[in-house]
Amino acid sequence: MNDVRIAAISEEHLDLDVHLQAVEDPRLGAVTTFVGRVRDNDPDAETPVIGLEYSAHPDAAATLRTIAETAGAGAGAPAVVAVSHRVGNLAVGDAAVIIAVASEHRAEAFEVCRAVIETIKSDLPVWKRQLESDGSTSWKGIGG
Repeated sequence: MNDVRIAAISEEHLDLDVHLQAVEDPRLGAVTTFVGRVRDNDPDAETPVIGLEYSAHPDAAATLRTIAETAGAGAGAPAVVAVSHRVGNLAVGDAAVIIAVASEHRAEAFEVCRAVIETIKSDLPVWKRQLESDGSTSWKGIGG
């Protein structure tokens, strides 16, 4: 049983509790989560980061579902995944990505969660424009 219950690209604020509820299953004893938030700094930024603007390719939601399905199938044990990526204008502290994974055991839950976020970073067609306090901006694409 590998099941993707949420795979969404959303302009709305992301809610960890919604993702946790989505992976609820009495057969699965381990739940891991990952929350990627906008931070106020970046190694490439000259001044503090004040926000991000995310944009996505129209196929991003389908790609996100494939990423979650592939990660779940690779675990070798049942896994349930809920994952969302935010688009639009985000402030420092806002959640950009939320992942929840439930599995029978912790090793598989951690493995699937890590596979999902690493593949999002390398393959999901989402781009971000980083906004700095001095008014400068920079674009980062897939893998950045």
